[in-house]
Amino acid sequence: MRQQPPRNVLLGRDAGWCLRANRWCERHPVRRFFAVVSRLGDGVFWYALMGALVALDGLQGLAASAHLAATGVIALTLYKLLKRWTRRPRPFAADVRIRAWIAPLDEFSFPSGHTLHAVAFTIVALAHYPALAPLLIPFAACVAVSRVVLGLHYPSDVLAATAIGSLLAALSIWIVPGVSLFA
Repeated sequence: MRQQPPRNVLLGRDAGWCLRANRWCERHPVRRFFAVVSRLGDGVFWYALMGALVALDGLQGLAASAHLAATGVIALTLYKLLKRWTRRPRPFAADVRIRAWIAPLDEFSFPSGHTLHAVAFTIVALAHYPALAPLLIPFAACVAVSRVVLGLHYPSDVLAATAIGSLLAALSIWIVPGVSLFA
């Protein structure tokens, strides 16, 4: 029977992966790309999407945007509570070898709010507009990667946020009548 690695070994691996990913930003084009993606993931992309849905699809777009907004409010509340509870230092604050390539929006690392929102918004939007998958899935993935590459989150922060965002979106879709991801 295989033993589980000690907690500090897992944390060490998490920090090691973060350090390796963070070094990608030493190349200016990589840093610039992920900084732009991260900035768009602050909300700009999602607000623009909601506005476009309303402009292009009227009342159905408004209903989808309201669903996205409600999911976003719950995601924001949940992520702030988790950050306050866990108080995990950001990678650059815990390891001087990891550089924060952009300024963080808050003090703590767990979970990644950008990733949580990107995943939740993507899943909810796809329940309304599946044709948006070629745009939203790569964008959400880039947002998630950007958080580690830019030195703001550990991979485990991003993985946990992906799980939380997925569960939140699934619950949100389940609650809203007439909306299904697999319709």
